[in-house]
Amino acid sequence: MASSLTKDSVRPGTPGSEKTFFGHPRGLATLFMTEMWERFSYYGMRALLPLYLVAPGGLHMNAATATAIYSVYLSLVYLLTLPGGWFADRVLGPRKTVAIAGAVIMLGHLTLALPWSGSFFGGLGLVAIGSGLLKANISTMVGHLYKGADDPRRDGGFTLFYIGINLGAFAAPLTIGTVGEHVNWHFGFALAALGMALGLAQFLLGSRHLDARSDVVPTPLSDQEKRATLTKAALWAGVAVVFYAIVGLSGVYTLNWLLVPITVAGLIIPVLVIARIKRDKELSRADQSKMSAYIWFFVAAAVFWMIYDQGGSTVSLFAESSAKNTIFGWDFPVSWYQSVNPVLIMALAPVFAWAWLALARRGKEPSTAVKFAMGLVLIGASFFLFLAPLAIADGGHKAAALWLVAIYFVQTVGELTLSPVGLSVTTKMAPAKYASQMMGVWFLAVTAGDATTGLLSIAGVDLNKTGIVTLEAVLAVIAGVAVWMYRGKVKKLMGDVR
Repeated sequence: MASSLTKDSVRPGTPGSEKTFFGHPRGLATLFMTEMWERFSYYGMRALLPLYLVAPGGLHMNAATATAIYSVYLSLVYLLTLPGGWFADRVLGPRKTVAIAGAVIMLGHLTLALPWSGSFFGGLGLVAIGSGLLKANISTMVGHLYKGADDPRRDGGFTLFYIGINLGAFAAPLTIGTVGEHVNWHFGFALAALGMALGLAQFLLGSRHLDARSDVVPTPLSDQEKRATLTKAALWAGVAVVFYAIVGLSGVYTLNWLLVPITVAGLIIPVLVIARIKRDKELSRADQSKMSAYIWFFVAAAVFWMIYDQGGSTVSLFAESSAKNTIFGWDFPVSWYQSVNPVLIMALAPVFAWAWLALARRGKEPSTAVKFAMGLVLIGASFFLFLAPLAIADGGHKAAALWLVAIYFVQTVGELTLSPVGLSVTTKMAPAKYASQMMGVWFLAVTAGDATTGLLSIAGVDLNKTGIVTLEAVLAVIAGVAVWMYRGKVKKLMGDVR
């Protein structure tokens, strides 16, 4: 498929004069297709997950438990990007790590496809581990394809890569979701495994087009470090096995014995990582100031993702039980709502890119802090909007599908004001010493947000209740207003970063 999308450059001797993918290095086709199929498998399974957990033909759990599992799973995926990046940097290098990640993800989906509830959490864990390994490294390999930050094709290459992500995310609920809901849940998970298998095959066949740097282990472990790492890993694994064996044999084991430690780790680890960087005495005063500013952005992002990711759990479960999922009299699967965001991203991202550039030319582009404030207010507005279908359902009626589409629309607009800006500001504000780790720190904001949702659900909080939805909406708007009010202080702390 990749070869059909390539063309020869018409200007030999210039960058990109070799056979290219829309004028970009041929390796981009490999990574584009790999990520598209990986996202197809990931978002397809994710669209099915909360519905399968509550379905009578699935695990038949209550909504609070389903939301807790969903949120802890997402939290774990992003938490594992840190060890995923470390594994590539110290052990195998990005290319081999991504190949292993694809195989682990495929195995996880196949495990989920088994018609046995006992294999479910093992499959979910494998997908989370594989996703953490892959997510941390495939973007790095895209960067390796270009000759430094000044290569004029670089931004366009990442834009094409981003399109691949959203194509996979758009198609997945329409196919995997339909098969899972209308044919068989386990067939849906098997289709996700097939998607990852196609992505892995594409990667292995096309890896010869990747840059040689993708095979390099930047800072390999010494023999002594390998032994110490293996010893520590074995020790902690042994402690976990012994602990859960004791809990299991004592007869007091419940699902919370698994969910609570992961959730607590999802809240504590981000704090510890940022604190360690902030307290590093080797950082200059300017870097310390930037890290102080970055904490504002990190907390704002955590609040944003706490609400945003409930679009796949709280809002999806509401749609399953209380929405009229029809269009022109035709019923559609609940999982299809998860295709709304990626198609809107593809439609609106170019508009936002154009708008920011147009405002910049006039000297009126909002600052990073103002964009974050806009994102928070919009995510809060989406949950204020959610109150309308909740009120309709409380009145004994089914809410129209367009209410939910409107919620996803507002959330997508909020995402476009915050997420790309957050990625950009993370790279700009990262101290040189921690340049390779800061992208993992950004992902930890998602971990913290989802861990908070998971903890609320474990505590038995019904996130579909009007009062809780209102409280979350108010919290987001207050956070947005606070960031806006202190934008001057944040800008000063950012120093020369704009």
